[in-house]
Amino acid sequence: MPHNRCKFIFVTGGVVSSLGKGITAASIALLLRQRGYTVTMQKLDPYLNIDPGTMSPYQHGEVYVTDDGTEADLDLGHYERFAGVSCNRNSNYTAGKIYSSVLAREREGGYLGSTVQVIPHITDEIKKAVLSQADEGIDIAITEVGGTAGDIEGLPFLEALRELGQDLGRENVLYIHLTLIPWLSASRELKTKPSQQSASILRNIGIIPDILICRTERSLQEEHYNKLSMFCNVPLEAVIEEKDVENSIYEVPVELAEQKLDELILKRLKLPLNNLDLDDWKTMISRIVHPSGPLVKIGVIGKYMGLRDAYKSIFEALTHGGISNDVAMEIKGIESEDLERGTTGVLEGLDGILVPGGFGHRGIEGKLEAVRFAREKNIPFLGICLGMQCAVIETARHLVGLPDANSSEFTPGCSHPVIHLMEEQNAVTDKGGTMRLGLYPCVLLDGSAAQSAYGSGRISERHRHRYELNNEYRERLEEAGLVCSGLSPDGDLVEIVERPDHAWFVACQFHPEFTSTPLKPNPLFRAFIGATREHACE
Repeated sequence: MPHNRCKFIFVTGGVVSSLGKGITAASIALLLRQRGYTVTMQKLDPYLNIDPGTMSPYQHGEVYVTDDGTEADLDLGHYERFAGVSCNRNSNYTAGKIYSSVLAREREGGYLGSTVQVIPHITDEIKKAVLSQADEGIDIAITEVGGTAGDIEGLPFLEALRELGQDLGRENVLYIHLTLIPWLSASRELKTKPSQQSASILRNIGIIPDILICRTERSLQEEHYNKLSMFCNVPLEAVIEEKDVENSIYEVPVELAEQKLDELILKRLKLPLNNLDLDDWKTMISRIVHPSGPLVKIGVIGKYMGLRDAYKSIFEALTHGGISNDVAMEIKGIESEDLERGTTGVLEGLDGILVPGGFGHRGIEGKLEAVRFAREKNIPFLGICLGMQCAVIETARHLVGLPDANSSEFTPGCSHPVIHLMEEQNAVTDKGGTMRLGLYPCVLLDGSAAQSAYGSGRISERHRHRYELNNEYRERLEEAGLVCSGLSPDGDLVEIVERPDHAWFVACQFHPEFTSTPLKPNPLFRAFIGATREHACE
């Protein structure tokens, strides 16, 4: 059991998925932290994958990586960006992870011949996972459950949360249910019935929500509040409207604070109402809504541009860079495969070009065209992970004189593998959780653009990759003007390359987007947008 000081908040969803439970939970965490409480956050995902590391971006969006190398749900990015919490391996559990732990223990004889069942063995493992985040010094632990109430795969998770209400005492547990109030254009009215049904499903399980948060396109009227309170069995003051915000998701915490959601939570948990300080957060929002600087146009070149969640942290980090430079931003997602068809005209007029991470050969030639365009047109360029590898390949092909240069990922056995498999990866056969993952140190070259951006000679950033720059080509690449400005402490791995002869051309093997927040943008994104601002003002 956790120390008796910790309180628990459980956030569930109803009616449809993708309602924004992650942003809501993160907003609550921010408000509680700004009232002086220490908060930790967690996501429970009912799907059977061990983690999202091997899942398609089309189905799951980006894979978020924590300091300790956990491949996790993208909602952990919201947790870190909004609330400033540090996530780790205890911050994301899937049904696959839960079941595999139970089954491994059964194989080891850990249940002494008992029949292993969903209840109590799976639910006990889920409870253990929830309690794992309640370390000494944590005041409030927030757990979000993926999916919707009524999903078959989610039932063991909801049962575990019900049991925790009894185990820990209801004064230490708060249930928040996020639901949808749809607007029917044909009848021109908001409908509360789906939310009533969703709350009813929870009651059948044994969970009575303490607070109902209602996602809606239109403002709720008194009749809606009364219906929701009566038929969802929630006090009238505990029905909270979460209307779509106009300008930025970072407005959500302010909207919830204006409805005194944080006060309601603290009163229900019998915790003191410390002062709430959102001044810095409101100032940041003001810079988003009313920037004083010019409009800068950024092109992000990827192969999943139809689904922005695949690059969620990239787009957020660009926004953070825009905030710190006080500029208006127009971010344009450009399909890399379109560039392979000779349509590089879409790159004209951009003030900056970013090539993000990814895997596989599809769209690579288009990304190389974007790198070449940025280099030749002197447009600020930021390459991330695969983007750095593309910068290396492009230099090798067009400046070193190796037209068949490539990555051994795309062309195994190619004559000039300027990007090749990391030595430690040669014996790896499993796909999941086997890359170079998590926080690693990097030493920066004196006088480099990278060192100027970070203001330090040594940094640490998060990684997620298998391939690296082939050191056999390092000297020739540097002779062609591509400087290796960031290295692992032993000097063996190239972490950053840049072009001193360019307006601003930096590419890194790590993922700086994972450590960027709206109040503290990652230095590379801040410097990149700063360079695009100069380009826009020329």
